[in-house]
Amino acid sequence: MSPANESPLYDPETPLLILASASPRRKDLLSSLGIDFQVVPSQAAETLLANESPRQHVMRLSREKALEVARRKEVPGRWFLGSDTVVLRDETILGKPADAREASTMLHSLSGRSHQVLSGYAIYDRITEKMEVEAVTTRVRFKELTDREIAGYIATGEPFGKAGSYAIQGIGAFMIPAIEGSYSNVVGLPLCEVVAALERLGALRLFANAE
Repeated sequence: MSPANESPLYDPETPLLILASASPRRKDLLSSLGIDFQVVPSQAAETLLANESPRQHVMRLSREKALEVARRKEVPGRWFLGSDTVVLRDETILGKPADAREASTMLHSLSGRSHQVLSGYAIYDRITEKMEVEAVTTRVRFKELTDREIAGYIATGEPFGKAGSYAIQGIGAFMIPAIEGSYSNVVGLPLCEVVAALERLGALRLFANAE
């Protein structure tokens, strides 16, 4: 993480932001902007409710993650950021593969076609109790994959622990000729929208050091 006093987004007068996620990808995304924050992983259950749309799902889980950490009295900070990402093929949510066979099935089903990645985010202000919750969608297109490419990619181990069995920011980039929408959203956090929400809530003051 960049030193806070060197960050164009840092304001020394604002209290701490907490990222309520164990995702190293979300941590890296926030760190890339030089945002000063700490990581406190949420323990909220990641379950899919009956009759819940994918958009409702990622927004609800983002909200629950942020609130679960914010309600811990021993955790310092004022703003709490929760997020959840799913891969959506048609109307089917693709989660993290349990094994190589499931990863292969997912990748075959995505081959040569487009799918959607939805990331929800929720930012909760512990003092004012205000919250911003939203979801962002990006369309991702896969090239036609051969059996050899799928088997080789799975052998790298990268698909495991990833929704949809791939990582656009890693080796999986070889499969993706085009996207429509936010790249960071596919990685796990729509940075443009999240930064704007943080600014509206007072958690960030953009380029404060330039004033």
